[in-house]
Amino acid sequence: MSAEGTDLKKRRFLTAATSVVGAVGVGFALVPFIASMQPSAKAKALGAPAEADISKLEPGQILRVKWRGQPVWVVHRTEQNLKDLETLTSELLDPSSEAPQQPPYAKNPHRSRKPQFFVAVGICTHLGCSPTYRPEVAPADLGPAWKGGFFCPCHGSRFDLAGRVSKGVPAPSNLVVPPYRFLSDTLILIGDDGGAA
Repeated sequence: MSAEGTDLKKRRFLTAATSVVGAVGVGFALVPFIASMQPSAKAKALGAPAEADISKLEPGQILRVKWRGQPVWVVHRTEQNLKDLETLTSELLDPSSEAPQQPPYAKNPHRSRKPQFFVAVGICTHLGCSPTYRPEVAPADLGPAWKGGFFCPCHGSRFDLAGRVSKGVPAPSNLVVPPYRFLSDTLILIGDDGGAA
């Protein structure tokens, strides 16, 4: 065998070996780069569903839960609250929750899966302030027609205890009802409705 033939074999072997080592090196370099594109554990936790234990929530009380960095309210409405909801229809901008972004189980007068429990994102649909829970009836600062609900102190938007916005206020739509479902009679999973309406 000639020296030229041996050199050609060596050259091919070295080229193949270098290519393999280079490919492995590129693979090792890409793994941390690709891994850095994955969401962090903190980001995954922020997007995860949140549980709300309502076992100690008395009628008329509100429970605040954090989901995706936003406040979510769970209100245990009284029988009187539910009766009052029926009397407010003429004062509301969207009493039947016809807005398309609402889940199907929010398209009823009480805007919830179970009438006594109202679940909503606690952010005003006007400019993102957090309304205050005002369950009292006819307070001096809100007037005799007030039957309880949520009042946004930033610009005066008013929502009833089903999160429906009043006419003539800055907020353009009802409070957002997040996806949720009942895991039991006393536990709500916010952020996952099980794909069911």
